Amino acid sequence: MFKTFDEAQTYMERHSVFQVDLKFVGPLGQWHHVSLPVAPGLGAIAKRGVGFDGSSLGFKAVESGDMVLVPDPTSAWMDPFSSYPTMSFICDVREADTLADFPNDPRSVAKRAEQHLRDSKVADLVRFGPEFEFYVFDKVFFENKMGRSGYSVESAETDWNSPDGGHGHYIKPLRGYHAIPPQDCQWDLRTEMVSHLQNVGIPVYYHHHEVGGPGQVEIEISLGSLTWAADATMTVKYIAKQTARRHGQTATFMPKPLHSEAGSGMHCHQTLWQGDTNLFFDPSGYAGLSTLARQYIAGLLHHGRALLALTNPSTNSYRRLIPGFEAPSKAFFSQANRSAAIRVPKYATTNETKRIEFRPPDATGNIYLVLAAQLMAGLDGILHQMDPSDMGFGPIDENVFRWSKEKQATVPSLPESLEEALDALERDHDFLLAGGVFTETLLDQWIRFKRSEATDILGRPHPYEVEIYFDV
Repeated sequence: MFKTFDEAQTYMERHSVFQVDLKFVGPLGQWHHVSLPVAPGLGAIAKRGVGFDGSSLGFKAVESGDMVLVPDPTSAWMDPFSSYPTMSFICDVREADTLADFPNDPRSVAKRAEQHLRDSKVADLVRFGPEFEFYVFDKVFFENKMGRSGYSVESAETDWNSPDGGHGHYIKPLRGYHAIPPQDCQWDLRTEMVSHLQNVGIPVYYHHHEVGGPGQVEIEISLGSLTWAADATMTVKYIAKQTARRHGQTATFMPKPLHSEAGSGMHCHQTLWQGDTNLFFDPSGYAGLSTLARQYIAGLLHHGRALLALTNPSTNSYRRLIPGFEAPSKAFFSQANRSAAIRVPKYATTNETKRIEFRPPDATGNIYLVLAAQLMAGLDGILHQMDPSDMGFGPIDENVFRWSKEKQATVPSLPESLEEALDALERDHDFLLAGGVFTETLLDQWIRFKRSEATDILGRPHPYEVEIYFDV
């Protein structure tokens, strides 16, 4: 929104902005914030930052927890949900004494990945465009105690309400794709979300009802630079959740909230550019892909098992990545094939539009690490001149889920659990350390926390286990 803090200060004075809200991402990917009255002035904030306790969020140990937030003036937008005029800034996490970049700040990792790409001389720019699939429910309940465990959700769209009577325009399971009102009850809500996104500077390509009958929707934004796309992702999630709450509903980006319904992914469209040239485009290549694009694809798939520890870092992620729900479980690429881990959109046929879509990711990861890791994997494929066909990654222009189990076994598989993905990341992470983009400390911390999370979940009886095993 602004190039400098002086521009922001002038705007706030002219529009009687009451406060600034400083948002920043924690190690695991959640946004946090602190708010300040405008009175102290942005100049002082930009010069010395705003202090906070990094140990409370896992950035540092308790004996050295002092850190500072430094806002980025280009990230500014007016928050539409505050009762008082509020200018929001996205911040970098810095060292308290020197204001130097904190190596394990996820947003700094994203910036280093972009710089590493430029230093490699492969390309000037990587452009990402995440797709946002999520559910909007009317109510949600969950409880996990020693003597009681379970959850329930409610949606006005679902046909499980039909026996009780009502509007009658229900959506059958797995039949929600591009549903139209009155079945699509979320149209105006999505439109309000899109209006907020456009107003804060995030261009939206389209929005629609998704496959999931009980309120699954999708919003797709335009492609942009890596750090911009990560910032935009955090903003999309914030605006979607806040808009739903304003209307007495709730939005969740959980990958698989409902048994036997469609899961929610976050497919990542991406391409490399040199000036005005799309380096992925070659009209004479398979699906219009250049040799460099194929090498990038090979890198993504070669490191795919390790990548999923960052792009799909929850136990719930692997309840989505199963056959039958257009979610990939095999590591191959193809044109227009939604059973592939990498799809080449068939309608993207020009220099301006040619791209690939990495389909496994979901929204449970830290988006700055998610996008940076994909770039690092693809770049590793280019630098080592990998060939996806020689490595057994396709192209395969068939629905592999219709193959026999013996034939499917000839195609490399993605991890089937979080533990598998974490094991793969432990074995295969040197590509992330190139150029000092990721750090060993950050990856060790990530693996340690996620293993603890998986172990905690594994030790809890599942409500369905009680149903099927109680009478043994």
